[in-house]
Amino acid sequence: MSHLFLVLALLVAGSSPAAGLPRDPEAYFFNTTFWDFSEELQAARSAGKKGILIMFEMDECPFCHRMKTTVLNQPDVQDFFREHFLIFPVDIEGDVEIVDFNGNTTTMKDFAFRQYRVRATPVFAFFDLDGNIIKQARFTGATRDKEEFLLLGKYVVDEVYKHESFTRYKRTVR
Repeated sequence: MSHLFLVLALLVAGSSPAAGLPRDPEAYFFNTTFWDFSEELQAARSAGKKGILIMFEMDECPFCHRMKTTVLNQPDVQDFFREHFLIFPVDIEGDVEIVDFNGNTTTMKDFAFRQYRVRATPVFAFFDLDGNIIKQARFTGATRDKEEFLLLGKYVVDEVYKHESFTRYKRTVR
């Protein structure tokens, strides 16, 4: 009887993901989308989110890869950001047609470069529920570690950006 219980316990433990193990950011960090950001704003409002987070990226970017394999794949990062934001990747070289926050049709690369002047990647851009970029929270490059990325998220969620720079916030919190 005790052997049966042990075998069942091991089977159950083996079938569920271990807490804290890295998870695929494509499945657990980013949300799925039909690339209509005007509709995504409505979805974010309806879901009680703080806004939308866009990761501007490109395929051959080593810093994007580093973020995905060391920070965005962490369950606590994924859970925190998914709780507060809808999150989408945008390829700054992409020709995929999207609808911007104002309902205008464009391509990913024009959305990135012409509307938001993204030249280097990654860029993490937070947008409020009206589709306005939160300029104080725009972060270019890879964060030092997951703690810094979580601080960036908390900086936006707690609306600290309204009265303090992220650099100053990091100094007072760490």
